Amino acid sequence: MKGPVPPGTNTVNNMENITIAHGSGGKATDQLIRDIFFKYFKNNILDEAGDSAVCDLTGGKIAFTTDSFVVKPVFFPGGDIGKLSICGTVNDIAVTGAIPRYISCGFIIEEGFPVSDLREIVKSMAFWAEKSGVMVVTGDTKVVEKGEADEIFINTSGVGTFPDTGRVLRKRNISRGDKVIISGTIGDHGLAVLSQRKGFEFERSICSDCAPLNGMIASVLEGVDDVSFMRDPTRGGLATTLNEITGPGLGVLLDEVKIPVAREVKSASELLGLDPLYIANEGKILVIVPPGSERRTLDIMRRSEYGENSETIGEITGDDAGKVCIRTRLGVTRIIDMLMTEQLPRIC
Repeated sequence: MKGPVPPGTNTVNNMENITIAHGSGGKATDQLIRDIFFKYFKNNILDEAGDSAVCDLTGGKIAFTTDSFVVKPVFFPGGDIGKLSICGTVNDIAVTGAIPRYISCGFIIEEGFPVSDLREIVKSMAFWAEKSGVMVVTGDTKVVEKGEADEIFINTSGVGTFPDTGRVLRKRNISRGDKVIISGTIGDHGLAVLSQRKGFEFERSICSDCAPLNGMIASVLEGVDDVSFMRDPTRGGLATTLNEITGPGLGVLLDEVKIPVAREVKSASELLGLDPLYIANEGKILVIVPPGSERRTLDIMRRSEYGENSETIGEITGDDAGKVCIRTRLGVTRIIDMLMTEQLPRIC
């Protein structure tokens, strides 16, 4: 019989089995990645820990990413697993500064899944790929026995190329004093999926924010030449994503009053005991820019259909290095840690 794990050593190395929390995008996910994948796959490209790998090839660089989508249910208000797979892949490439070009799609389909539903999913993927300016160029399909999967899973890989400027957005570019901007309200996607899954009926319906953001990102990069960093706050939400970008000498201070949350999301979160800071988004980006570029960046983002509610929500500080803090509506400052457990499994 093994004794209890000492406090502070709750890593994958001390655990016997994978838990649902390891898919949360929070602290357990971070431990899994660092204790196993980063350890054995270690290389200088992987060590960047970006949404996409930036690889040097003859003639220039490419951004290369991969993702798997297991959302339940596969159709939800504002989207479906097909739209999610295309938009999620496009956004992971675009936040590096690259232009999304090509996508592969692998399908794992459970026996008995309706052909009509598969057709709608693939039609959705085709629509959003065309809208995003990318092509689905290769793929694979596997069918498993009834009960061996849950309806349909989709794996994607994406490739993007960099403009002639060759500018790559990396965490190392972030500096003290930089402003933190979010492109709109948080928590919409996670609660839209949850409401559909559980059959919740709120006073006002909640729709997923799932969207391709590469057009807005390209406009920002064309109009602002000193963007420090971008990241889309998906699993684990805004709080977890910001914790991932802190480090030695750098902390984040948020202003709760400035963080946009839709009224229906705020009400539903309070009812369900959830914190919007930790709820997944699939159509929002964090943009970090020097103070002198804040106004210009906001103006460009607010002209986009996906950035009308963009706001500056905080700044990079030298205080509380390695931590994310938030100044509450009551004027009290508290620490916002990574997501510790899975709030909403199967969200993307």
